[in-house]
Amino acid sequence: MTGAANAGSPVLAVEGLKAHLFTPAGVVRAVDGISFALAERETLCIVGESGCGKSMTALAVMGLLPEPAGRIVEGRIELAGTGDLARLSEERMRDVRGNVVSMIFQEPMSSLNPVFEIGYQVAEVILQHRRIGRREAAAQAVEMLRTVGIPSPERRAHAYPHQLSGGMRQRVMIAIALACRPRLMLADEPTTALDVTIQAQILDLMNRLKEEVGTAIVLITHNMGVVAEMAQRVCVMYAGVVVEEATVESLFARPLHPYTIGLLGSIPRPDRRQQRRERLATIPGTVPNLAAERAGCRFADRCHAVMDVCRAAEPPLAPPAGGDPAHRVRCWLHPAAAMGLPS
Repeated sequence: MTGAANAGSPVLAVEGLKAHLFTPAGVVRAVDGISFALAERETLCIVGESGCGKSMTALAVMGLLPEPAGRIVEGRIELAGTGDLARLSEERMRDVRGNVVSMIFQEPMSSLNPVFEIGYQVAEVILQHRRIGRREAAAQAVEMLRTVGIPSPERRAHAYPHQLSGGMRQRVMIAIALACRPRLMLADEPTTALDVTIQAQILDLMNRLKEEVGTAIVLITHNMGVVAEMAQRVCVMYAGVVVEEATVESLFARPLHPYTIGLLGSIPRPDRRQQRRERLATIPGTVPNLAAERAGCRFADRCHAVMDVCRAAEPPLAPPAGGDPAHRVRCWLHPAAAMGLPS
């Protein structure tokens, strides 16, 4: 474990997690041995392109892997005060979800029930985990809607999802996620479908509520701008593994893995000269087939700096020689660190 979570007992500690999908076409190693830890009031961003395993990591933590194909085959998911989530029964996980750990999904219209009022849907989470009456739960639901910035919450509590804008629906999802003041919140691309103004409002809201409620956040995104805005630490995922982990300052100041460098290079710059004279950087190729057996570095086929050793053996995740021990990279370009040699 590295990063801020080392300062005390982490809220979440994921160790060697492997979550696979068993399909007729073979075993898809969607999450293939990742580890990270998260402290109270910390935001960890998991970043990477589609198909790298970000969402599967969150679903594994929540115990919501698609059945019957999805399965945790190895590793531990230690949630403070709860134990190893990977080994809890479904009945016990129902007590944990929404109460100790909650999740904001990417598209609220597919997560909210279209036939129930939003106040009812927030209140149902409270009733599931608190021994209170329906009237008190409804009052608490209105307060949660007020907390997340929904205007006229008493009236909006009786609205249906289709009567709200995309930004308002996402605020409802945050209200549901925070209704029982969980210790950990997972947010899977929570601003993808929103315009930039509403996106900024939602991110500001998440930051404010994190400080007020004390919740730790795992934010899943492919947007490096969101990473810069929200994260204290970053895990860059590629093909089911973490290829680089660092504080946000260290990652942007000195990216080490060629994939991370490619992601940062693809960000548009408002610099007029850049827009006139230079094309945006791209990473050639596609994510490898996660059902195929392969040796070596998973990024080798797309890497501009590939060497023979890259195709022969997969490097471990380790600090660079003489660098920040909290900054780890999985790359043979940093051989002293990757081989575990002293710096």
